[in-house]
Amino acid sequence: MENFQGPFDLLLGLISKHKLDITEVSLHKVTDDFIAHIRAHGRDWDLDQASHFLLVAATLLDLKAARLLPSGEVDDEEDLALLEARDLLFARLLQYRAYKEVGKFLTARMAEASRRFPRLVPMEPRFANLLPEVLIGLGPDQFARLAAKVFAPKAPPGVNVEHMYQPKASVREQAEIVVARLRALRRATFEQLTDDAEGTFEIVARFLALLELYRERAVAFEQDEPLSVLTVTWTGADDGEIEVGDDYEGSREPQAGPSGETEEGTDD
Repeated sequence: MENFQGPFDLLLGLISKHKLDITEVSLHKVTDDFIAHIRAHGRDWDLDQASHFLLVAATLLDLKAARLLPSGEVDDEEDLALLEARDLLFARLLQYRAYKEVGKFLTARMAEASRRFPRLVPMEPRFANLLPEVLIGLGPDQFARLAAKVFAPKAPPGVNVEHMYQPKASVREQAEIVVARLRALRRATFEQLTDDAEGTFEIVARFLALLELYRERAVAFEQDEPLSVLTVTWTGADDGEIEVGDDYEGSREPQAGPSGETEEGTDD
């Protein structure tokens, strides 16, 4: 107990000394050791340490009583609070022991590193001269060609996106697919409604179709929490056509611009 710093350090030291489980600690031995610790300091003993020890000793007594008495349902709020305090003490003791072991490990590593010293002098000349001379097998003409190639103007970089082309998806067409599937399944997740979609455009189109169907009160949405699974339930008629607005439909064919050039129509 030479490195006494607080009640938890003292408690862990005493328990480790007796090599017993915390619920098997003999309270009178712990008390005798603490009294011996106080007497060893003479008149310099700390009142705060004694007060903290009394708190820990009372907690230990409560722990032992809880273990020795028959367990059963606890209805008293004060008893529940004592049990919570017991569990909290267990957790803090385990946490403190882990911190203490990590501190010992770091102390050992720091002591080991303190015996190492970096090299502060440069390499000795007799070793530096052992390196062979650098020989470049290029002549003036070859260097000139390399310089001309490096300093020649370069074409501005471009990104070819032809391979990324994908036809636009029709919200109305995707709405027909969604309606047919919901009428058959009655209830489905958004993932099930888009598992056969060919690309991002069709997924977005089916999502917009669901919004239109919700506006027409043909579907209902369920989601337990934000960003969780979205479940769609069919609440519309089992037959007939469902009108989906063309607000999202743009021109599917190129249109002639003012200068005679063609340009793609865009979705609103």
